[in-house]
Amino acid sequence: MGVAAVTGSASGIGAAVRRRLESDGDRVVGVDLRDADVEADLSTRLGRDAATNGVLDACGGRLDRLVLCAGLGSHVDDLSAIVSVNYFGTVELLDSLLEALRCGERPAAVAICSNAAQIVAFDDHPLVKAMLAGDEAGARDAAAAENGFVAYAASKHALSRALRRRAVAWGDAGVRLNGIAPGATETPLLRGTEQHPVWGRGLESLAIPLGRRAQPDEIATIVAFLLGPGADYVHGSIWYADGGTDAAIRPDRF
Repeated sequence: MGVAAVTGSASGIGAAVRRRLESDGDRVVGVDLRDADVEADLSTRLGRDAATNGVLDACGGRLDRLVLCAGLGSHVDDLSAIVSVNYFGTVELLDSLLEALRCGERPAAVAICSNAAQIVAFDDHPLVKAMLAGDEAGARDAAAAENGFVAYAASKHALSRALRRRAVAWGDAGVRLNGIAPGATETPLLRGTEQHPVWGRGLESLAIPLGRRAQPDEIATIVAFLLGPGADYVHGSIWYADGGTDAAIRPDRF
């Protein structure tokens, strides 16, 4: 038993993670816009501060597990909000809760990334560079000039790199950090994308070799493994859980 914090806990993968961790005996502090222990808007600096302070108050400054699931999809009209929530709302909570994790027992954190992060080349994209440089204003401006898919996929690409860049410092701190890159998963975010006149067609065109979409509980099972003692030597990794979509698109890249 321990104390875990989960962002995006009110629906989708976040809700499934909360259920799984609670069934495993953890006390879970949920963070979301509503219907959560800590209600906060991760698209703003004030909201992130409120989320951090709410979690720290709830856990007494000692956190064993952290799972960052909150995110916006490509169908959202406010493209700037996508990068503010998906990237800045994740990395800022990671960094602000590191000290609390250092006080925990066998501490570990997992962030939800996406297999969309590698569908196109983002290595030198200006939007990704702005995010990795911590330039939120510049990233928001860059996102507003793009489309929903680029804003979403670039945010998840930058997040994946940000996680791996933290592997050395977090390892030195004794806290494991990994990411999961799900494919199409039956969540409200996916349903919103399906209903979009452009991105819905793109979603339908993606091959899933296993022939079906994931259920949120399946992703939560992988999260639980990465947080647990069976994954004690797994650190700085991005785990793909997409039914084989990434392998179908990029068979010679891994």
